[in-house]
Amino acid sequence: MKNFIKVMKALSEPNRVKIIKMLQQREHLCVCEIRTVLKLAQPTVSKHLQILEEAGLIVFEKEKLWVNYRLHSTGASPYSAAMLMQLKNWLNETPEITEIYRLLPDIDRKDICNS
Repeated sequence: MKNFIKVMKALSEPNRVKIIKMLQQREHLCVCEIRTVLKLAQPTVSKHLQILEEAGLIVFEKEKLWVNYRLHSTGASPYSAAMLMQLKNWLNETPEITEIYRLLPDIDRKDICNS
């Protein structure tokens, strides 16, 4: 039951759901890209990412200067896997998510970090 509760708690916060939806659209994102879309402070985004990682919903990999976050390919538990699969079909037409989808193609870490 512990894993189930951890996944549900991770997905009970709107910005964490938005991060999952962003990662469904882009293979990977760094903190600065997520921060730019959600208009949140870097520590806030990092905390959200940590919670999603602990729930087995996302993973990260370091690539030179960047830390790339992506969806856990299979989910760390049956609960995280099931929720990732369901979230692909949920919320896509909500105003907050359609706005994120509109913004994402123009978000580039090189532009963000060079400004």
